[in-house]
Amino acid sequence: MKDSFKLNRRSFLQGAGAVGAAALMGAPTILRAAPMKITFGHGAAPGNPRTIAADKFAELVKMKSGGALEVTVAGAAMLGDDAAMLTSLRTGTLAISANSQGATSAIVPELAALGLPFLFSKSDDGVKVLSGKIGDLLKPKFDAVGLVPIGWWDNGIRHITNSKRSINVPDDLKGLKFRTPPDPATIDIFQALGAATAQIAFSELYVALQQKVVDGQENPLTNIASAKIYEVNPFVSLSAHKWECTPVLMSKMAWNRLDAKSKEIILEAMAEATTLQIGTSNEANIKLEKDFRANSAITVNNVDLDAFRKQTASVFDKWEQKPFGAFVKDLRKTVLG
Repeated sequence: MKDSFKLNRRSFLQGAGAVGAAALMGAPTILRAAPMKITFGHGAAPGNPRTIAADKFAELVKMKSGGALEVTVAGAAMLGDDAAMLTSLRTGTLAISANSQGATSAIVPELAALGLPFLFSKSDDGVKVLSGKIGDLLKPKFDAVGLVPIGWWDNGIRHITNSKRSINVPDDLKGLKFRTPPDPATIDIFQALGAATAQIAFSELYVALQQKVVDGQENPLTNIASAKIYEVNPFVSLSAHKWECTPVLMSKMAWNRLDAKSKEIILEAMAEATTLQIGTSNEANIKLEKDFRANSAITVNNVDLDAFRKQTASVFDKWEQKPFGAFVKDLRKTVLG
């Protein structure tokens, strides 16, 4: 019994010495806590600025956390469409989503007001407004539905495409059926322009256009290119009728599980990814317009902007009568003065 005690004591001391040495040299993998897994879902295709920025965000989080946080990106609607991902965020089964303004406005109606006609002529202006008073007004609205906005990405100035003809003036839209996202501002804009509308998920849009379920749609040039919409909609009319943001949202449940340092890392990485996303989006839009104009299979034209503005002016008045009309007035004053 005595010899056995000596042996066990010796073994314990040797083991303790090994642990102490390991602490000095850097703990081996088996002593480290497993990284916290964070899933980031979005609906963009490969090559889209959202995809590029989401991948960069994952890289930055891993680097800044020393591997303690690990982001897995699931793009191209792998986790469902934007509405489905919003539900997953609110139930805590998804941590982060670079979502859409249209789908998100179903639970935060004020967000749709950002897409009122001709409110922003440049994406940078929209993102800047969201970084100030308007973004502060929106935060408690998101908190109430279990979401935390951690970034505002650009979803671009939007343009019209269709399979029938060039759109020059509002009357050219009459008799055409357009796909819109489930965004009330977009629907109101197109109805004011005289077009019929249908709401179809972006992941199903190409097939819907190919099968003539709808004649046309509206999107920024980056989405038109990455989803190859120009293949089935060769008429591209640069209407610039509205801007949309891409709210990057985190589940409140997932956010509350993070300690203060982890939250700081998430926000720092998001800030860097946001700069990349907006810059990539701006560069892509400039290049894509040149590429589209140079492509003989695509017909590109500029619309009569004054006629479009005049035709859609009533949308502002309609929105100022909504229950959140005070927010619309604040937004209009902030942007237009």
